[in-house]
Amino acid sequence: MNRLLPLAALVALSLAGPAQAGLFDDTDARRQITEMRQDLESRLETSNRGQLELANQNEQLRAEIARLRGQLEVVLNEVESLKQRQRDFYVDLDTRLRQLETLPQTTPAATADPAEAAAEYEAALNLLKDGKARESLTAFDAYLSRFPDSTSAPGAHFWAGNAALQSKEVAAAVNHFNAVLGKWPNDIVAPDAMLGLANSQQAMGDAKTSQRTLQSLIERYPTSNAAQAAKQRLAKR
Repeated sequence: MNRLLPLAALVALSLAGPAQAGLFDDTDARRQITEMRQDLESRLETSNRGQLELANQNEQLRAEIARLRGQLEVVLNEVESLKQRQRDFYVDLDTRLRQLETLPQTTPAATADPAEAAAEYEAALNLLKDGKARESLTAFDAYLSRFPDSTSAPGAHFWAGNAALQSKEVAAAVNHFNAVLGKWPNDIVAPDAMLGLANSQQAMGDAKTSQRTLQSLIERYPTSNAAQAAKQRLAKR
């Protein structure tokens, strides 16, 4: 009888072994499931965080696009205003040339051939329109040297100032724009000359003086297109 006890114990242990192994396998499976769940939750959290960052970036891009569109509209308005001012000036130029042809032959400018003066002016202006700013400046300076008191002198100084500014000869641009404002403050190009003066001051790095010039432009020529451009520029600062 005593010999049967070890055998029974051995059988019992052999039967218990698979049960314990099954218990261990189940525990390991639960552990793996828990780890997989945690990994999945971590990935979901990372994905959600990435989507949130992407949404924020998209919102920033939309805001930047809206800002750029606003700036583009301002620039387009300024370009359109400049085109209108140029068209108005060309009309005025034709009027001035007709007046030049009918002036009495009393001054040095009048004794010159009006057709020759008009041709020189037009040639200098065409150089500027063709993008040859430095050559245009030289041509306008030559014109003003020959016809300093002609009825087209204000326009010549104005366009010479623009040509000088485009050629980065800012000091010359300031002199030409100031010549218009000093001698012909009521001329049709005076408001644009003041706007050009503000641009020249800005190019020289004198932002405060440029801002004061823009404000003076609005006060002196409130109904001009140049004043509207000045208001837009001041609003952006």
